[in-house]
Amino acid sequence: MTAYLLDWCALLVRWLHLIAGVAWIGASFYCVWLDNHLQPLPEGESSDAPVAGELWAVHGGGFYRSRKYRVAPPRLPETLHWFYWEAYTTWLSGFGLLCLLYFLRAEAYLIDPAVAVLTKPAAIAIALGFLIGAWLIYDGLCRSPLSARPAMLGVSLAALVAAEAWALCHLFSGRGAFMVFGSSLGTIMVANVLFVIIPGQRELVRAKQQGREPDPAPGLKGKQRSVHNTYFTLPVLFVMISNHYALTYGARHNWLVLIAMSFAGACIRAWFVARHKPRQQSGFVTAAPAALAVVALISVVFALAPVPSMQTAAALGVEPAPSGVFVHEIIARRCAPCHAAHPTQVGFNAAPGGIMFDTLDEVTAHSTQVQQQLASRAMPLGNLTGMTDDERAAVLEWIGQERRP
Repeated sequence: MTAYLLDWCALLVRWLHLIAGVAWIGASFYCVWLDNHLQPLPEGESSDAPVAGELWAVHGGGFYRSRKYRVAPPRLPETLHWFYWEAYTTWLSGFGLLCLLYFLRAEAYLIDPAVAVLTKPAAIAIALGFLIGAWLIYDGLCRSPLSARPAMLGVSLAALVAAEAWALCHLFSGRGAFMVFGSSLGTIMVANVLFVIIPGQRELVRAKQQGREPDPAPGLKGKQRSVHNTYFTLPVLFVMISNHYALTYGARHNWLVLIAMSFAGACIRAWFVARHKPRQQSGFVTAAPAALAVVALISVVFALAPVPSMQTAAALGVEPAPSGVFVHEIIARRCAPCHAAHPTQVGFNAAPGGIMFDTLDEVTAHSTQVQQQLASRAMPLGNLTGMTDDERAAVLEWIGQERRP
């Protein structure tokens, strides 16, 4: 019953995380798009204050006119809409998921003895340390003299992210490392909102309410952090879906995969931002981020191309063509404790993904998934059942044999 209730709790929190994330990312992407599409006011039209630009749009059967002030309007409106609870709800629900899955079941999702021998409390403490430490280092860099040199700051932040990816993949299981990495980026993003963007906006409002001349500095700092957030978004979204694809986090050099996919995501976002800006840029400059993203993605696809099962078995010293009976015994000992009609592994109320391996026919029906999961060493989950390399190679060879004409 406990496992059943935990599954429902995880499902509902994941749903909330998705809903809040869609709201936050949607608002963020729209505001960046809006900022990049502003146009000067028409000639001869007076303005009550310096206006940075305006935008006309049509949506849902109506026309909209948006204006942005360089600093603040001369008089605040009675109703002022804010955007922050979407970010806070996304982080709170995401951290709840991290606790429910990767901390509560750290021995299965976070720890991999083949990577690093860690106790459950130590693994959780290290993961929390990365969430806090990543923000502190990032914030320190943004407050340093590098903040006046965006290119150098960008290189420094890229080095920080790459170093974190390498360290996490040498401490945790691939699945756990990817998720902690995404959580640390998400923590940076929401901390930017909580500690920089929203306080800066509150200061602007306070200045107007008190009759002071608003200082543009807080707004400029908030804009810088907002730009960083938009480039972090796609890498975080990749991490959110990566746990469904063991070929990424289960790769031998999974830290390189994580860095490459994050780089591709940032480049894709940079391309969208660039193509929405005024047309003073050359076509080459605008297309450069997209080209870099394509190169990175193609490189990862080729690097992760599967090795034929015969070569895998030979490399591990396993005789070819193992019998079905032998393979069924391996499956029964190493896979069926979780993937069965009635799982016996503690913490599993039902077979993950509804995939059961009570018979060899069921294994054959999911042979492609089984091959990917075993070849990437993503399964058994956390190697809870102690599957050996010889057993892994034997099952891979048997699948290759069954799939050959």
